Order: sequence, then structure tokens, then C-alpha cells
Amino acid sequence: MIKNKSGVWGEIYTARYLRDNGYKIISSDFSSRYGEIDIIAMKNGILSFVEVKARDENTPIRPMEAVDAGKQERLEHAAQSFLSYTKLDCETRFDVCEVYLDKDRKPVKINYIENAF
Repeated sequence: MIKNKSGVWGEIYTARYLRDNGYKIISSDFSSRYGEIDIIAMKNGILSFVEVKARDENTPIRPMEAVDAGKQERLEHAAQSFLSYTKLDCETRFDVCEVYLDKDRKPVKINYIENAF
């Protein structure tokens, strides 16, 4: 799947945000038959499966709203696939990172939501 430029920039800024806040990036763009996980990161023994949603700074709808029940279910299955593949045994959670971009694709605001669902 080809991502739009906002999505690519959103993942770049999210990865930077995570590293700056003490996370270690384990994987990015992990694909399974259930779908893709944007970023998988570890901090303090907790493995975070991060869904990145980037939008224009003037969007009337919160990016988090795009992570509906169907998307959540696909992410959960993809996470199970990752854990099965890697044999990791640790606490996990699902986070969402909302990235708001200006017209030049620079981040205006990053809203990181731990335990989003």
C-alpha cells in the first residue's frame, strides 16, 4: 500500500517524538495478513503498538476518530501476529498518535494517547 505524504510525515514525527520521550523503536510498518502496525515501541517494559494518524492542522475531526472498532480489531490481530512471531512476553498496550501538520507538512501539534483502546 502506498501511503499519502501526510501519513509518511506523521510516522517520521511520531518516531522522533517516541525516541525523544524514552521509547526504543522495535519495528515500523509491521505487516501481517490482518493489516499494518505503524510503529511498535518499548518503554519501561511495556510494548506499545502505535497507530499514527496525521491530518491538516485545521481538520474539524480528531484523527483518533479514524481508529474505529474495525481498525482496532485489525490492529489487535496484527499485534497478536507480531507477538507470536517474535515470542516476546511483556505487557502491551495500544496507543494512537495524532499529528497535526501545517501546509508545509511541519508538525503543529502532536497528541500522544496512551492506552487509546
